[in-house]
Amino acid sequence: MAEVINMPRLSDTMEEGTVAKWLKKKGDSVAEGDILAEIETDKATMEFESFHEGTLLHIGIAEGETAKVDSLLAIIGDKDEDISELLNGEGEASEKKSESKKEEKADDKSENTSEENKEEDTTEAEAPEEDSSQDLPEGVEVITMPRLSDTMEEGTVASWLKKEGDKVEEGDILAEIETDKATMEFESFYSGTLLKIGIQEGETAKVDALLAIIGPKGTDVSGVSGATSKSKPAAKSKEETKVKEESSKPSEEKEENKEKPASSAGQSQTTTKDGGRIFVSPLAKKLAEEKNISLSQVQGSGENGRIVKRDIVNYQPGTGAAAAYTPVGEERFEEIKNSQMRKTIAKRLGESKFTAPHYYLTIELDMDHAIASRNAINSDPDVKISFNDMIIKACAMALRKHPQVNSQWTPDATRIAQHIHIGVAVAVDEGLLVPVLKFADQMSFSQIGGNVKELAGKARNKKITPQEMEGSTFTVSNLGMFGIKEFTSIINAPNSAILSVGAIEQKPVVKNGAITIGNTMTVTLACDHRTVDGATGAKFLQTVRQYIENPVTMFV
Repeated sequence: MAEVINMPRLSDTMEEGTVAKWLKKKGDSVAEGDILAEIETDKATMEFESFHEGTLLHIGIAEGETAKVDSLLAIIGDKDEDISELLNGEGEASEKKSESKKEEKADDKSENTSEENKEEDTTEAEAPEEDSSQDLPEGVEVITMPRLSDTMEEGTVASWLKKEGDKVEEGDILAEIETDKATMEFESFYSGTLLKIGIQEGETAKVDALLAIIGPKGTDVSGVSGATSKSKPAAKSKEETKVKEESSKPSEEKEENKEKPASSAGQSQTTTKDGGRIFVSPLAKKLAEEKNISLSQVQGSGENGRIVKRDIVNYQPGTGAAAAYTPVGEERFEEIKNSQMRKTIAKRLGESKFTAPHYYLTIELDMDHAIASRNAINSDPDVKISFNDMIIKACAMALRKHPQVNSQWTPDATRIAQHIHIGVAVAVDEGLLVPVLKFADQMSFSQIGGNVKELAGKARNKKITPQEMEGSTFTVSNLGMFGIKEFTSIINAPNSAILSVGAIEQKPVVKNGAITIGNTMTVTLACDHRTVDGATGAKFLQTVRQYIENPVTMFV
C-alpha cells in the first residue's frame, strides 16, 4: 500500500522547508533508512531519510521549491501501483498514517503481536503486521524515542515539559532529550492528552522505544506497551476498536491523577526558608535529593535562574549544613551516570587512538611578530581577533600547500579533501565538542573569530546542531588559555591530523647571537602514519611556522 510522506518538521521553529536536493528520483527503489532528500530548514540543511520501503512513485516538491510543513513531499509504494486517488486528494487519511509510520516500522521489526492479543484472537495475530495497529484505541498516537542525530542509537530523557494528563497541542515541546551530541527539545506532532509516559526522566532507551502515548482524554491505554506500540491507521471505525472489560479501573485512576494540582511543566517549584521561590528542573531536583543537596544553596544557571542538571552535577559543598554531605574520614565514591555525549567521546577517541598509528611532531614558534600584528589589528575598535584565529588561518593556508595532511584513511584508498574544513575543539561541561569552520581557508581573521565565537557559544549552551559539527578535515585544539605549555591530542577521526596549541611563554631566547627576552609558543602535530609520513608532517609545520612568525604573508 502506498505511503504518503509529508514535509517534515526538522526543527522546533520550522514552518516551511526547501528541497535542496533529491537523492532519489521517481521510479527508484527505496529501502528503509535510505536518504531521500536534503531539506533546508530555518536553521540548517539536513538529510531526510525514508522510513518506508518500495518505489518512489511521486515527487510532490521539486528541487529548489519551498513548501509548508505537512505538504505532500513524496509517495512511496509498490511498483506501478495506482496512486491517482492520493494525488486527487482522497488519500488524506494516509497522510496522517505516514506521520506515524516511523513508530510502526521500528516496532514491526522488534516485536510481534503480544501474547494477550494472541489468546483473544489467534486469527488476528497471524494477520499482516500492519493490521496489528488496529489494537490501538481510536484517535491514539504512539510516540517513540526519535533519532535526533545521524549517529544516535539511544537517548536519555533529561526533562519532561508535559506530565501525564496534560493537554498537548501540535508543536508543543514534550521533553528535552539528551543525544550523543547535544540536549535537544522534542516537540509533538499531535494534539490531544498525554495519556502515558513510557520513559521517565533520567532513563535511557534505544531509538524507537516507547516514549509516550497521546490521544483523547480518558482513553484507556493500559494494554499498550512497547511490545504492541504501533501507530494507529489513518482511519478506523469504533467497531474495529477493542476495549477490554477491565479497562475502566485504570481509566478512573488516571482521571483522579489528572485532577491533582501540579507545578509548571518542565520545572518543579519549591521555596527557601524565607518563603522565596526556587525554580528547578525535575531531573535536577531528583539529583539533588539523591545527593542530599539543599536547593536553597545552589545557584541556578538556567533561564531566569532555573536550577538545571549541570548545576547539581557541578555543585561544590561549602561550609555549614552543606558540609555534612561528605563526612570526614569516610571513604566513598560519587557515581555520575555517563551522558550520551561522554559515551560517544569515549567510543570515538578510543577507536581513533587504537586504530590510527599516532606519531607526534613538536616545534616552538617565535610569537613576537604575531603579537605585534595582533595588537595592530585590534587597534581598530570594530575588530578583535585572537591568537587562536591566527593559528586556524595559518593551518588552513598550510593545508592548501600540503593536501596530504588534509586527508582520510580508508581500507581501499586515501581520500584527499579538496576543501578545507577546520574543526575547533571546544570544552563543555560534559566533555568535548568540535564545531566545524567550513572553507576556513577563504575566511579572514575576523570572520574566523566571529564564527568560532558563535559556534563555541552554541556548543556550551547545547544549541549547536549535528550539521555544525560534521565534515572536518583537520582539527585545532588550544589549551593555551589554561596555561598549558605543551600537550598532545588524539586525532579526531576521520581526520589525519590534529594540532595541539599551548600557551605563549615569555622567556630568554637567542636572536642574532645574543640572549634577549622573547615570546614563544609550543605546538604539537599528531599525525596518522597511514596517511601522513614524517617528512610530510614536518613540512606542514614549517609552513605553519612561516605564516605565524611572519603574519603579513597570510594577507598575500
